[in-house]
Amino acid sequence: MVFSSLTFLFFGFLPITLIAYYLVPKRLKNVVILVSGLVFYAWGEPIYVLAMILSTFIDYTAGRIIAKYDDRPKIRLACLIVSITMNLGLLATFKYLGFIINSVNAWFGLEIPNPNLPLPIGISFFTFQSMSYTIDLYRRNIKVQKNAASFMAFVTLFPQIVAGPIVRYEDIQNEIDERTISEKMVGNGISRFITGLGKKVLIANNIGALWTQVKALDYSTLSAGTAWLGILAFTFQIYFDFSGYSDMAIGLGKMMGFNFPENFDYPYMSKSISEFWRRWHMTLGAWFRSYVYIPLGGNRKGYVRTLINILITWLATGIWHGAAWNYMIWGLYFGVLIVIERIFLGKVLEKIPSFFSWLYTFVLVVFGFVIFDGVAPGTTDFGEMFSQVFTYIGAMFGANGVLMDDLAKRSFVNYGIMFAVCIIGSTDMLKNFAKTIKEKAPKWVMYGYPVIQTAVMLVSVAFITTSTYNPFLYFNF
Repeated sequence: MVFSSLTFLFFGFLPITLIAYYLVPKRLKNVVILVSGLVFYAWGEPIYVLAMILSTFIDYTAGRIIAKYDDRPKIRLACLIVSITMNLGLLATFKYLGFIINSVNAWFGLEIPNPNLPLPIGISFFTFQSMSYTIDLYRRNIKVQKNAASFMAFVTLFPQIVAGPIVRYEDIQNEIDERTISEKMVGNGISRFITGLGKKVLIANNIGALWTQVKALDYSTLSAGTAWLGILAFTFQIYFDFSGYSDMAIGLGKMMGFNFPENFDYPYMSKSISEFWRRWHMTLGAWFRSYVYIPLGGNRKGYVRTLINILITWLATGIWHGAAWNYMIWGLYFGVLIVIERIFLGKVLEKIPSFFSWLYTFVLVVFGFVIFDGVAPGTTDFGEMFSQVFTYIGAMFGANGVLMDDLAKRSFVNYGIMFAVCIIGSTDMLKNFAKTIKEKAPKWVMYGYPVIQTAVMLVSVAFITTSTYNPFLYFNF
C-alpha cells in the first residue's frame, strides 16, 4: 500500500505532531518523535512497520554489546556481522527475492512460486540508516546510545524516514540527546519546507504528467521531439520530486531542532559525471563511499584496484535503487563513465569550454534516466530491457523516421512554460537573485518574501486537495 495522498500529512498528522512536540517537556520529545514516526510509517505500511522495529531492536542490542565488550574483538565483530546480515537480509527478502525468483524462472524454465511480497516503503533508507550506526560504533567513530527510545527516535525520524536524506547517527548524535529550538531555526525550517513543497507539488507533479503520457506509448512510434520532451520531463520530475522531498525533510528537521545533511546541490549545473554525483543524492554517495568504497580499499591499493572499486561501488548503488536489471545497468553505466573520466576524460573536460563539458554531462545524465525509468515495470528479460532502452534512445535520434509529430507540438505548447520554470529552478539563478535583492534592495522589499511563500503554500495545498496525481518517486526505494 502506498500513501494514498498528502492530505493526511498536511491536515492531520503534521499539525498534531508538531503541536505535541512543542508542548511536551524536553525529556519526552524523543518519545513524540518515536511514536509519530511509527504512526507515520504504519499509515502506509501497517504490517511492515514490524520490519523497522526488528531492524531497530537488533541494531540497538548489537550496539550495546559492541560498546560493553570494547576489549573483545571477536564479540564485537560477531555483533557487527549480525547487524549487517539482518539488515541486508531484510532488503534481500522484501526487495530482491521476487526479482531473483522471476529471473531464475525465466532463465531455466522453472516455476518456483513467487511470494510477491509488498515492498515496505523506504526500506532501503531506514535499513542503511540503522546499519550505519553499528558500523560506526564498531569503528569507534561514535559513542553508544544507551537510551532505547532515543535510538528508535533516530531511526524513526518521520521527516526523512521514507525517502531520505540518509541521516547517519554521527550526523545528529549530539542533537538526538540535546538540542535547542529557536525562533530563527523554526522560521528557516518553515521556509525550507514550503520551498520543497512547491518543488514537489507545483513543478514535479505537473512536468511529470508529460512523462507518464509518453512512457505509456509504443516507443517504436515516438517522434524525436516526443522522445526528447518525455525524458526531459522525467529528468526534471525526479529532480524536483526528490530534492523537494529532501527540502521538506530538512525543513521539518529544523522545526524540531535537527540539522540534517544537504542532499542536492544543483546537480544539473555539473560539468562532469563525477561532479554530478557529488551534487546528486549526496547522502547516498557519502554512505556508499564510507561503507563500500573505502572498505574495499578506496584508492589506497593501486590504480587498477581503484577503478575496480569504483565499478563495484556503482554496481551496488544501482542494485540499491531497485530489483531490476535496468537499475544494475544504470549503476554500471555511471561507474564506467566515472572510470573513463578518472583515466583521461576528466582532464579533457577541464580544458574545453564549460558549455561543452556541461552539455556532455547533461546529455549523458538524460541517457541514464532512459535506462533508469524507460523500462516497463516487471521486465525480467535482460534482452528485452536493452531492447526498450535502445528503442527509446533511437527514437530520440529520429530512428522512427519522424522528427516532430502532433503530440510533440502540443506538448511543447502546453509544457513550454513549465520547462522554462524547470530550467531556471534547477540552477542557482534564483538563489543568486534573492541574494542580490537581499544585499542591495530596500529592506521593505524583503517583506514580500513571506507573501510569496504563503502564496506557494496555499496553492500547493490546493493542488494536494484537488489532484489525484501525487507520486513520490523515491518512496519506491
